[in-house]
Amino acid sequence: MNILNRLALTANDVNIPEMTSEHLVNNILNLVYFIAGITAVIIIVIAGLSFVTSAGDAAKVKKARAAILDASIGLVVIMAAFTITYFVIGRF
Repeated sequence: MNILNRLALTANDVNIPEMTSEHLVNNILNLVYFIAGITAVIIIVIAGLSFVTSAGDAAKVKKARAAILDASIGLVVIMAAFTITYFVIGRF
């Protein structure tokens, strides 16, 4: 029986931190906001390069401006969601 007690380890015995559900939700939201923000910035950079290399083609300029505007609006929405989430959670 002593051998079985030695094998029955808990998370604290092997230095694995315990995570509450609030902490898990916080980590997931941070990851989602990070990925969304990085995606929006990458879209802005690609659209900016498309705008610069459009060589005066009106259709390409219009498409690049629309992409920059849409990604900028997306960044504002992401920041608003971040702020509202942390205000509601109480971590603001």
